[in-house]
Order: sequence, then structure tokens, then C-alpha cells
Amino acid sequence: MSSRDDAAARGVPGYAHLAELALDLSCTWHQETDWIWRALDRRLWELTHNPWAVLQAVSLERLRTFLSNAENAQQLDALIEARHRQATHHAASPLGSDSDPFTIAYFSMEFMLSEALPIYSGGLGNVAGDQLKAASDFHLPVVGIGLLYQRGYFRQTLDAQGRQQALYPYNDPGQLPISPVRTADGEWLRIEVALPGYAIWLQVWEARVGNTKLYLLDSNDIANYPAYRGITSELYGGDEEMRLRQEMLLGIGGWQLLERLGITPQVCHLNEGHAALVVLERARARMERTGEPFEVAFAITRAGNLFTTHTAVEAGFDRFSPNLIVRYLEAYAEQRLGIGIEALLALGRSNPRMPASASTWPIWRAVAAMRSTP
Repeated sequence: MSSRDDAAARGVPGYAHLAELALDLSCTWHQETDWIWRALDRRLWELTHNPWAVLQAVSLERLRTFLSNAENAQQLDALIEARHRQATHHAASPLGSDSDPFTIAYFSMEFMLSEALPIYSGGLGNVAGDQLKAASDFHLPVVGIGLLYQRGYFRQTLDAQGRQQALYPYNDPGQLPISPVRTADGEWLRIEVALPGYAIWLQVWEARVGNTKLYLLDSNDIANYPAYRGITSELYGGDEEMRLRQEMLLGIGGWQLLERLGITPQVCHLNEGHAALVVLERARARMERTGEPFEVAFAITRAGNLFTTHTAVEAGFDRFSPNLIVRYLEAYAEQRLGIGIEALLALGRSNPRMPASASTWPIWRAVAAMRSTP
């Protein structure tokens, strides 16, 4: 049993408040809690800046000593009270109402929120993370959708000869400031996504970002075939096929997650084209509700899709061979969308009349008819 579980099991007064603060990533830009983690374990805090890791590593004796200090307890209560007050204060907003809430689903391959949650690479993740932080501060109705990477992006070092070495440290979910998402009856929420000849399970994790949430899909489920458990292993890793799998999980799996959570967003914001398949899954969901054909459902839902690009050059967009798209999405196009694979391929081409033998399929073209902002 870890010190965290031991403390919780014995009902150490104040522990629940510490856990609440440690799991809130708003501490990365509102740093009122830094003194707590520094006091509990200065060395580990300075090495990781991960309050959740500090809280799990600290001894039960140290926890009791810290929490029994009257001044510490008073400051901790004040922090919790301020956090709850902030969470219940809603800034005036023209977006929706209590009876008809407005929600923006923000899809991105990476989010830079804290070094304690290393699921980012650079600029694109920085933009996504800052936008979630701003949404929290301004009480905007945004929910993030991304992937949980077991190894994330590589860390760069230089050897004695000055050559770059790529290191992939493992991200242990138990040491990250995230929590498993559970159903009303306590089961771990899992999403099923179909791949050719096989369906895979995705576990769902939640990262609290102040007043908003980021949901992360994770293929490292024990029920999955070993080859599929590693789909969410590395950010931007693997070959063309692995990238397509990741984008299917983010787009198709991401929309299915929203449905399971009971969230119906009015706007889907795609941060780059990696989640382009969400526009198809969103149309499919409307087809299922209304009985409309794909063309009608796609046209109606398209008005609520927003695409922004960070790397506005040709090399910044993924392209896939038509043969690969046929292999992975033919059944989806025919059975779920009712349009056939040729119609799907036409959606993804810069020139819809391009022959089926065209060498590449730029998936982001599926969102090209949206409002696009550099």
C-alpha cells in the first residue's frame, strides 16, 4: 500500500484537501500551492515540479506532521475555500444558458500544461495548453480531448561525440496528475474503436485544468492485443500506419467519448488536422439521431467545426496512401457513413476528381471546407 492509500485509509485529516490541490493543474500558472510541495519534499519537488508525485512519495509521518501544524492547516483551508469559490463563480458570458449549455470540444494531439504531464512536444502543444488555461481563467465552456502517451515525445541529449540521443522515459499514469474516469456504477470508462478485423479498448483519464477538464484516451488496456496497446505509446512516433491509428483514436474515439460523457458540443475546435476524422464521426452521430443521409448531416454539422493550423506549410500536414485509407476506413465509410470508400477518399483530396490511384491522401482536407484560421 502506498503512503497515499495508507493516509486515505486511516483518514488523515486534511489529506483529501492536499489530493484535491495536487490534481489541479492550475497550480502550474497559479502558484499559490508551491510552498506545500516544497515543504513536503523539497528535493523531489525541485526535480519534478509534480505535486501528485510528491504527495504519493511523502511518508505518512511527514504528512501528519505537516497537517498537524495549525498555520499549515489554516493556509490549506484558505486555499481550498478560494478554489471552490473560484469554481462556482461564473463570469458573464453570452454563450448558452443553464437550460441550454454551450460547449466547445477542443481536440489536439498534444497539450502543454505542465512538465508533470509530459504529453507535448513544442509550439502546437503550447498553444493548446495556453488556450485551456485561458478557458479556465475566463470560465469558458471548453473541454479538451487528447491522447495519453506512455512515453510521450523524446528527450534530447548529446553523447560524448556531440551526437543527438533520443530518450523515451516512461510515463507512469499512477505518478501523473490525472485520474481515471469512472461510470456511475464505479467502472472505469472505456471506449471501443474498430480497427481492421479488431476492436480496441481505450481507457479514459481526466486532467483537471482549473475550471475546465482535459480527457485523455489511452490504448494501453490489458484487454487489447499487444500490438494495439502501444498505439498511444509515443507522440508523433511510428510509421504512417501508426499515425493513422492515432488519428482514428483521437477523432472517432474522441467523439464517442463525448457521447458517453453526455456532452453535445456546439463547436468542435480542431487544433491542426490530426483530429480530422471527428467531423465524419460527428456527422455519423447526427445521421443516427435524425435518419438524415450523410451529405445532409455533414453539411449541417460542418457549420460547428473550426479548424486552426499552427504549422502552415505543406510539410506540416499528414498524408496517407489511399490503400491504407481503404484498409482502415472502407468498412467505416460503407457501413457507418453509407457513402462508399471512393466518396470518402474524395473528401480528403485537394482535388476531389483526382483518380483513386493518387499516391497520397491528405486527411486534413476533410475539414478544408470549414472556417480555417492560421
